[in-house]
Amino acid sequence: MTDTRTRLAHTSQLGPGTPAEIRALLHAAFEGDFGDEDFEHALGGMHALVYEGEELVAHGSVVQRRVVHQGRALRVGYVEGVGVRADRRRRGMGDAVMVGLEEVIRRAYVFGALSASDEGAPLYARRGWTVWGGRIGALSPGGPVRLADEEGSTYVWVPPGGIRLDPSGRLDFDWRDGDVL
Repeated sequence: MTDTRTRLAHTSQLGPGTPAEIRALLHAAFEGDFGDEDFEHALGGMHALVYEGEELVAHGSVVQRRVVHQGRALRVGYVEGVGVRADRRRRGMGDAVMVGLEEVIRRAYVFGALSASDEGAPLYARRGWTVWGGRIGALSPGGPVRLADEEGSTYVWVPPGGIRLDPSGRLDFDWRDGDVL
C-alpha cells in the first residue's frame, strides 16, 4: 500500500514546480474544463495537497473573499480547485482535501463557501456543507447583480459555534474576472 499524506501550504510556500503540477492535475480532473482564470482563482490562499508517495493525486485551496450579508462585509474562506485524479476517486482523497481546508476555514474565516459541480456536491453535502437557500449575487463594477445560475449550487459551511446566517437572505460576493463564483 502506498503512503498517503496531506500537506497544507500557502501559495507562497509551494515549490517551483508545484503550481504546474496542480494545474495539470486540475486540467485532467476537470477533463480540460479548467481554464486560466479558474486556476488564478485557486491561488493566493492555502492549498491542501494529497500525495501518494511523491505523486500529487488531489488538491483543493481556500482563498479569502468578501461577502456582503445582512449589511455586513464578512471574511469568507472560498473553496477553489478541488480535484482528484480520476483513478484515485472514491478512496477518501476528496475528504482528505476538505479536512485540511475546513481546518483553515475554522481558524481564519467567518464561514466557508463554494460553488459545487454536480459531481462534487455529494462530497460537500456529506461533510455538512449546505446549499444556500437565499439569493446569490455579486458586487459588480456596475453595482449589485443577481447570479441566479449560482443559486442551488452555492454551498456554505459554518464552523461549530460560528456566526448565524439568515438562510433566506442574500449573499453578495466580491467581483472577480471569469466566473464570479
